[in-house]
Amino acid sequence: MADLATRKLPLAGRHGGAATVRLTAAAPASRISLRAPAESIPGLSWALKLDIPQRPKTSSHKDGRYALWLGPDEWLIIDESGVDLLGLPGDAGVLYAATDISHRNTAIIVSGPGAETSLAGGCPQDLSLQAFPVGACSRTLFGKAEVVLLRIDEETFRVEVWRSFSDYAFGLLAEAAEDAGL
Repeated sequence: MADLATRKLPLAGRHGGAATVRLTAAAPASRISLRAPAESIPGLSWALKLDIPQRPKTSSHKDGRYALWLGPDEWLIIDESGVDLLGLPGDAGVLYAATDISHRNTAIIVSGPGAETSLAGGCPQDLSLQAFPVGACSRTLFGKAEVVLLRIDEETFRVEVWRSFSDYAFGLLAEAAEDAGL
């Protein structure tokens, strides 16, 4: 896995927004796509040092590491500390499959009172606090790009997107942010 400090981020230095919303490139992160049966979850939670969520649209967070539920046997694990995520599950001694997707994805942080409205400019999902509370996550569409959304707090979202769609997603978010700022 490449050193996070030397990895070239596709959105490095980009920022945008309006009066009520700010767009920034997320910090460099390691990511794995994790697949496992239910009986492996306790061991994987121990090895990854955070609880692997087992309910739809939920996530967990601890010490700069996130686990996002994407399906009955699928999670996205994100770590901003530079740890080799791919090696950690091996210590669990349980059945699993993990793929390093650190180079495939990047993320955009959308924050401020207009964040929800900005995301609604390209996402068909109800992102209201009642329907999508803090800690909620899901794989969805933003415009024509598949993304994974994570609500970090009441006014902050993390938008995980493939590198090849990052300029498109950032541009669409910037337009929606201007509209949200009106």
